[in-house]
Amino acid sequence: MADAVVPDGSTVDEAPPLELVPEAELTAEQQDRRRRLIDAAFELGAEGGYDAVQMRDVAATANVALATIYRNFSSKDHLLAAAMTEWTGRLRDRVAHSPPRGDTATEQMIDVLRRACGAMGRQPKLSMALVRALSSSDAGVRHSGGEVQSSIASLGDGILVDLEPEVRADILAVIGHVWYSSLVTWANGRSTFDMVISELERTCRVLIAPYEK
Repeated sequence: MADAVVPDGSTVDEAPPLELVPEAELTAEQQDRRRRLIDAAFELGAEGGYDAVQMRDVAATANVALATIYRNFSSKDHLLAAAMTEWTGRLRDRVAHSPPRGDTATEQMIDVLRRACGAMGRQPKLSMALVRALSSSDAGVRHSGGEVQSSIASLGDGILVDLEPEVRADILAVIGHVWYSSLVTWANGRSTFDMVISELERTCRVLIAPYEK
């Protein structure tokens, strides 16, 4: 089925976005609609990957007007990046309720990253869609990417609490970069998820273990 055409001749998924409403200014009802849109993106991405997340289908799945999407997200990539932000936030909450396992900071950080990779590995189509979206130059994606980085950093803040703040920030930044680059390599079919995990484990041992001696 072809995309519907709007009056200016563009297709629905290429329709120029309306003025975005800042998330902080959303009412409770608007926040609920925004959450439904993100959940719809999760559902469609899990079933069919990046190409399955079409704005008209997201609107239908979430039971909201198509224009509502463009008041919340500037593009499909922005929507998927917001879904990635939500996913890392949920992971952070799960870790808070189930502390990382291990006798050392290195082991605990590896445990957290293994959990994260395990969750992504169980839904490869969705994970590839999220990773692909994060590589977009869309301004909304850049904002969501920063939130994802903050969520990842928050996972390790408690684990590396004994390190100087500057050292902790540097280590977590490098881990975040390695994680992202490893996922991009995986999403492009050039590695396996086991290789992603292995690369993250090596990074943790190289960066954190020296401070435990």
